[in-house]
Amino acid sequence: MSKIHIVFGPQGAGKSTYAKKFSEEVNGVHLSIDDWMWKLYGEDLPKPMNFKWIMERVGRCEKQIWATSEKISSCGCEVILDLGFTKLAKRELFKTLAKDQNIPTQLHYVKAPHSIRRKRVLDRNIEKGETFSFEVTPGMFDFMETEFESPTEKELVKAVIIDTNPD
Repeated sequence: MSKIHIVFGPQGAGKSTYAKKFSEEVNGVHLSIDDWMWKLYGEDLPKPMNFKWIMERVGRCEKQIWATSEKISSCGCEVILDLGFTKLAKRELFKTLAKDQNIPTQLHYVKAPHSIRRKRVLDRNIEKGETFSFEVTPGMFDFMETEFESPTEKELVKAVIIDTNPD
């Protein structure tokens, strides 16, 4: 039976890079919140950024991404969810949604030290490479650091742990 893979970790850890590579390895479908948000709302982003406006749209995208995930999974294909999952409650919600549909899940925790993650994010602003969606300012990075809830011991028991520290 196909699985829903929940990729999570703090910003700059390498979640999107990992999720894309993993989706190729398992011939799965990679669904990224950054892709959805940028394609649907990128041209409408308020300046300056408005967190409430963004989070309302993230919620809409997550609902549609879940509906799409269910359909893909029912066709027997692995689904790799790259939605950030910064909050434990969100990870639990998606695990429960899957369980309610008898779809197995696998957590993938991507981690790296703070200094490396910060450098990656700020470098991404300049390089605008494959994983770039929008500029993340140092202030935004610092704010999002406070939003990430580290995994519980229970979450990590059966999780795949990926350390992207180059050292």
